[in-house]
Amino acid sequence: MDWKNKKILVTGGTGSFGKKFIKVLIDEYQPEKLIVYSRDELKQHEMRVAGFDHSSLRYFIGDVRDLPRLRRAMQDINIVVHAAALKQVPACEYNPMEAVKTNILGTANVVDAAIDARVQKVLFLSTDKAVTPVNLYGATKLTAEKLVVASNAYAGDLQTRLSCVRYGNVVGSRGSVVPIFIHQRENGNKLTI
Repeated sequence: MDWKNKKILVTGGTGSFGKKFIKVLIDEYQPEKLIVYSRDELKQHEMRVAGFDHSSLRYFIGDVRDLPRLRRAMQDINIVVHAAALKQVPACEYNPMEAVKTNILGTANVVDAAIDARVQKVLFLSTDKAVTPVNLYGATKLTAEKLVVASNAYAGDLQTRLSCVRYGNVVGSRGSVVPIFIHQRENGNKLTI
């Protein structure tokens, strides 16, 4: 996929993946416009302070559950990378409707807004946990994958094409076991595995 000089929107742009991906886009592809779309104003502020202040960057406060806001954010966008999700397995198990609203209905909103805005490409970031899911998180991501792929039929003759990629655990990312192990070791606790 050609990323150079494109207008790109990244949902969940303040997360572990989003921040790294945005840095790579800025450093290697010089996007014309790069929208960081997330619902966390503090994380957006922290990104700015950390040096994410490139002239192509735009920070949009918004939630994937909010279809009108997504439609506004996708005006004149070429590529959408949809990384926003509730990802913590215990949180999804304890708050199942919230996981459904964000991971499934939020993905449906991204798809609808992208097709309506005639975005060229939508890339949905899924998880290895969508393979024969044993928890709600994996089930919501599998459902979202199927929704994204099937939506190519809805796009019909429009230029919009939608695809998925599965992303595995990343050592040291927010929510991974490495920070937990380090914290346990620093406090003299046994490592839990």
